Amino acid sequence: MKRLALLTAAGLAVVALAGAVGLPDLAGAQDPATEADSITTTGIGTVDTVPNEAQMSFGAETRRPTAQAAVAANGDAMRKIINALRQAGGRELATEWVSVYPYTDDAGQVDGYAASNSVSAVSDVGDAPKLIDAAAEAGANQISGPGLSSSNAEALYRQALAKAVDGARLNAESLAKASGRSLGAITAIVEGASNSPEPMYRTAAQADSSTPIVPGEQKTSATVTVTFSLR
Repeated sequence: MKRLALLTAAGLAVVALAGAVGLPDLAGAQDPATEADSITTTGIGTVDTVPNEAQMSFGAETRRPTAQAAVAANGDAMRKIINALRQAGGRELATEWVSVYPYTDDAGQVDGYAASNSVSAVSDVGDAPKLIDAAAEAGANQISGPGLSSSNAEALYRQALAKAVDGARLNAESLAKASGRSLGAITAIVEGASNSPEPMYRTAAQADSSTPIVPGEQKTSATVTVTFSLR
């Protein structure tokens, strides 16, 4: 009987030990990690400005019986155009393309060759009409543009970013107040995709010219997503 009692006690001890080692701590499992309360909002900031730079393309197409003659004549024409652009205040001149191709008559037979060349130039908006007039007088028969932009585009975008953060804060404050809370510190900021300046067409004063250019206004915008802690 004593031996049986000893075995029974030993068995109970083994069960108790197994329970202590293998069973989960149910009290601890029922207490999930507490995360800080937060709120996330999106803000959009915009900055309006009048563009001060214009980029345009100027080219010439010449036609001759042979490709060699077309290229030679086109080179002479483009040298005149480039010189005229520089004298009119054009800068950052760069060749965009050069092409030579045959053209045909009504019967589909090759009737000669055309050579085309185009160069881009940047100027102040106020000088853009002078560039157009000068290029046309020099023989340009292909003119396109202008593409209007601001020389301080990066600074404008940073201003828009700052306004976007302010807008996100205002949105978050409204939501926090509605829920009886207040905002804490910013815990995360995510910048949205940058937006190219959007033209806002408005009348602007122009210098006398045969080619009027109206720069209007451009809108630069930025988007951010901001997370705030809550108190």
